[in-house]
Amino acid sequence: MKRWYGKLLGLLAGAALLRFNPLLGALIGLLIGHAFDTDWFKLRRDNPYAVLGLSADASDAEVDQAYRRLISQYHPDRLSNVALDLRKQAEAKAREINGAYDRIKAQRKRS
Repeated sequence: MKRWYGKLLGLLAGAALLRFNPLLGALIGLLIGHAFDTDWFKLRRDNPYAVLGLSADASDAEVDQAYRRLISQYHPDRLSNVALDLRKQAEAKAREINGAYDRIKAQRKRS
């Protein structure tokens, strides 16, 4: 089901904020609510498949293999003897890899 609550909240807020012309305010609010419901203002996220170096049609086994390979390469415990700034970069990359893997698994679970 499509989202609808942004339209409703926009309609009500627009009508309340533009008291001199509530119909115009409601229309503007409805348009802004529609924009939020359809993710026009969504921040562009990186493609989780690109983070793992895969295409979107990769199999589950390929996703798991790429995840294990990358997380073993960038895991902070493995890089305990390196400089602090390199360790921080590895931690950030490991968080990015974990996030991408989690997003892929969640997308595939929903499908």
